[in-house]
Amino acid sequence: MSSYETSKASMWNRLSRAGATRALVVAAIGSVTLAACSSSSTSSMSTTSSSATATTSSCHAPAEWTSVKVAPVAGTPTDHTLTSFDGTPIRMHWFPLSGASKANPAPTVLMGPGWGSGGDTNSSQVGLLGEATIAQLWKAGFNVLTWDPRGFGSSGGQAEVDSVKYEAKDVSLMIDWVAAQPGVQVDAPGVPRIGMVGGSYGGGIQFVTASIDCRVDAIAPTIAWHSLLTSLAKSDTVKSGWSNILMEAAAGKSLDPQIVAANKQQSDQGTISQASRDFFGSRGPDSLLSKVHVPTLILQGTVDDLFTLQEGAWNYETLHNQGNTVSMVWFCGGHGVCLTNPGNVIDAGAMSVDWMIHYVKKDTSVPVLHGFLYVDQSGTSWYSKTFPPAAGPKVNATGSGTLALNAQSLSGPSTATPSAKVPGIVDTIALGATPAPATTALNVPVTFSSSSLIAGAPELTLKYTGTTPTGSRPTRVFAQLVDTDTGLVLNNQITPIPVTLDGSTHSLTIPLEMITYSASPNSHVELQLVATTVAYATPRLGGSIDFTTVGLSLPTVTGVTKATTSH
Repeated sequence: MSSYETSKASMWNRLSRAGATRALVVAAIGSVTLAACSSSSTSSMSTTSSSATATTSSCHAPAEWTSVKVAPVAGTPTDHTLTSFDGTPIRMHWFPLSGASKANPAPTVLMGPGWGSGGDTNSSQVGLLGEATIAQLWKAGFNVLTWDPRGFGSSGGQAEVDSVKYEAKDVSLMIDWVAAQPGVQVDAPGVPRIGMVGGSYGGGIQFVTASIDCRVDAIAPTIAWHSLLTSLAKSDTVKSGWSNILMEAAAGKSLDPQIVAANKQQSDQGTISQASRDFFGSRGPDSLLSKVHVPTLILQGTVDDLFTLQEGAWNYETLHNQGNTVSMVWFCGGHGVCLTNPGNVIDAGAMSVDWMIHYVKKDTSVPVLHGFLYVDQSGTSWYSKTFPPAAGPKVNATGSGTLALNAQSLSGPSTATPSAKVPGIVDTIALGATPAPATTALNVPVTFSSSSLIAGAPELTLKYTGTTPTGSRPTRVFAQLVDTDTGLVLNNQITPIPVTLDGSTHSLTIPLEMITYSASPNSHVELQLVATTVAYATPRLGGSIDFTTVGLSLPTVTGVTKATTSH
């Protein structure tokens, strides 16, 4: 196991999730007895059938489900205030399906917002991070409930980062309330037919809620995370670019003091305390996935440099290995700016809605993805029945050289033009934290003898000797892959590499962030090692590193086919 994977349990967390609001921007980047249940999936991921997952379950509402306290908000027919288990007021926004009735009830979808923002109340608003919309869900025949998570919008309390002890309990009480509403389809008293969608912070809450409340029938988390110890501080290196954006999105909001303390420490020192690691590490969903037993569609962004492809891959692998029905999509979007052709096959929002129709409405005439779908830099979508796809021959490159550890060796910020004709809010904000080719770097050319499909994590091997002045900041270099024809960093991804600079010779092998790239013999790619980047906190500078060996191995895949539908 690499040092990166080993350090997964000791890496920071991430201050946020991001949603859509730089106020709205990054926010489309909360002791009650919970539903008692005992359920187990009897079907692993299907790759050929479109039938719904076969499950055996015994799920019922808590005895207190009818005693949930909810009051309508004067002057707004959609809004209600729920008094949560600890007395915190939680604002809900209820959008029942027109025509739904006791005789003709409709299933319900809960849609959570991004970090820093309240729940969606605009039925026609397009999801800023690729998530589904109220209008899409209405058209598909669902009641819709959105809400302001604690600490945000009109809710009270303080944000606890999708905690199983707080935000998940809030959502479980919302499910109690939904079960009592007219026109809501139920499978048993207190057990409504429920699905969940949403992006970023609204993606993470799906995993956490499903782990404690068996009344959730299916989830479609968009651009969510796996662990708060591997997102904003990979290899114990603080992802300051996005941390700053997310803290700005939450400015003036009520946050747990540990979030504020962690942000201050990372700004001052480039690290965070053990107390902050413990806080964020307890938020999941990594440790909770063994309790998630519902059909899950994971949607991740290829250019998402906050919650990277690896986060989605870990979630997929955990669920798939325990027998869940799970599929995964990688689209050009998320917490990041799409600088290449996004393609026209993958519509994350529409795929989420289809997943709800298939597994919540149980209308199996609507096909859904079974397997893995991803897009490359040219906008071509590729499909595999399995994840990861079958491995092809690796593409290898080697080099050596010396890297001066100074501020001139810098990756980013990007000034490239977004692929969209009209850049979105997230695009504009993300550019400032997006890696770009460095003018001062150690460069290793990569050549391709034949056409190759790359999808996965490249592996970097280093043998080096280096020194740097003493200091409190961590010693790091950063690795990125650059398409020299387009002048873009592949998938906008850069990986921090922990190095020991004591004058002795050291070796390490580490996976880089996952990428997708379709190469031809005419492709021109190079590995760049740089001293610093806008994406992460500035490491200790000064001195230099002599790399006697730099080895790169790119994973290729076989058995994938060009996709013309969402399978």
